[in-house]
Amino acid sequence: MTVRQTVGYAVRAALEETDTVEFHLVAALPYDAAVPEGRSLTEDAEQLLTRTENWVEEDVDDTDATVEIETAVVGTNEYLFGPRDFAEVFEAYATSHDIDRIVLDPEYQPGQTAQLIQPLEREFDALGLPYEEAPVDRPARHERLIGGGTERFDQLFATFWISYGFYLILGDPTYPFDLVTGAAVAGIVSISLAYVTFTFPLGRLRSPLRTVRFALYIPYLLYEIVKANLAISVVILRPSMPIEPVLTRVNARVRGGLPLLALANSITLTPGTLTVRADDQRLIVHTLIPGARDDLFDGALERAVRFVFHGRSGARIPTPRERDDTEIIGGDDV
Repeated sequence: MTVRQTVGYAVRAALEETDTVEFHLVAALPYDAAVPEGRSLTEDAEQLLTRTENWVEEDVDDTDATVEIETAVVGTNEYLFGPRDFAEVFEAYATSHDIDRIVLDPEYQPGQTAQLIQPLEREFDALGLPYEEAPVDRPARHERLIGGGTERFDQLFATFWISYGFYLILGDPTYPFDLVTGAAVAGIVSISLAYVTFTFPLGRLRSPLRTVRFALYIPYLLYEIVKANLAISVVILRPSMPIEPVLTRVNARVRGGLPLLALANSITLTPGTLTVRADDQRLIVHTLIPGARDDLFDGALERAVRFVFHGRSGARIPTPRERDDTEIIGGDDV
């Protein structure tokens, strides 16, 4: 475990300089503590900090050093997205406690699907925050270049049919040309993106309840598509055609490649909204009319996607508008 080695290195480095040391063991959470994921992660972080505090006491037990230890979980009253957000909460803590040295665990991954340490270090550099990465021995990782057996096939199979299904929804499933070109496109997508889309074993998806929730989500999505089509049709048929094209940013409270993919594609399938970019839970969405923008900010699709992946409790969250997680970044309203 690199956390244990990081703590040991920090203790040794500090005691080489002085025999009176104040240690701050800090963990940052990506989720607001008010949401179900945040509560679970807060408990895990507190347990980890308790262990690290014990490790510090073990390492200084045979010395004459005077040591004070403080633990803290930061980010519990907000929603952290990218490296800049994490760097800023660490900077705020370091400034308020007059900390002059930060030691990072080289495998620090605060709830992300990809390792965050390098971009986090770049943000520390930009903020002028002193830090160092603990020189620890990382465990060897023997990842297969060619995945084995059923897991690799499952990823390809699932990505193919998801892509094929979306293609036929947008096209004509009774038209032979669309059937052939859809299969070709889905094949290319599955070969290229299967291991990006599914960053975890597909066995986690084999939940009967999740399958039932997804089956309930499909007619709801179709209802939203029909409702949006009617709203767009009314605007187009009006002589004044009151469209207000605007580019917006929405910080969605979904995490993981598949939930984010489902939300981004659901938004795009709904007329009047188009997902331009999905990056680290930040969705850049083009909205054509005020009604479409209001629906986006009210977060109905976000709650529906959370219902699919997290159940009823996961859907009980404030809307993006209530969370102040929305922003107009382009258009006449800026």
